[in-house]
Amino acid sequence: MLIRTATPEDWPAIWPFLHRIVAAGETYTYPRDLDEDRARDIWMLEPPSRTVVAADADGTVLGSAKMNPNHMGPGAHIASASFMVAPEHAGRGVGRALGEHVLEWARSEGYRGMQFNAVVESNTRAVALWRSLGFEVVGTVPEAFEHPAKGFVGLHIMHRYL
Repeated sequence: MLIRTATPEDWPAIWPFLHRIVAAGETYTYPRDLDEDRARDIWMLEPPSRTVVAADADGTVLGSAKMNPNHMGPGAHIASASFMVAPEHAGRGVGRALGEHVLEWARSEGYRGMQFNAVVESNTRAVALWRSLGFEVVGTVPEAFEHPAKGFVGLHIMHRYL
């Protein structure tokens, strides 16, 4: 698996799985009817932030991540990131590879820590992955996410030092 900087030419491969994941409404706080133009603006970040894709040997995009400062000004020393893996490629280590890549990027850029602001507590696979990569739940906002099947569930704030 190759992880590389995303280019505008990658967007047609990212949009179908990003759209499917967002429309399902189970893991992201984005509007379920997010349109393509707004999604591209949200996901395809410009430097000093970064968007990457994970691709297999034949160039198929398996997933993507975006990374950026969590806040501006005096909070800009903490990074944040978001991840999406094409559902048909789940279980192949794509999320872990992207997570490890993002952590290395944040270290190399001089960030002191990484914070995820809104990990849906019912997304147990993601919570377990982030815990295995050294993140801790530092707080949970109760009933902050309206899951389409489970109703109101919490949003974890997860952090790790770099």
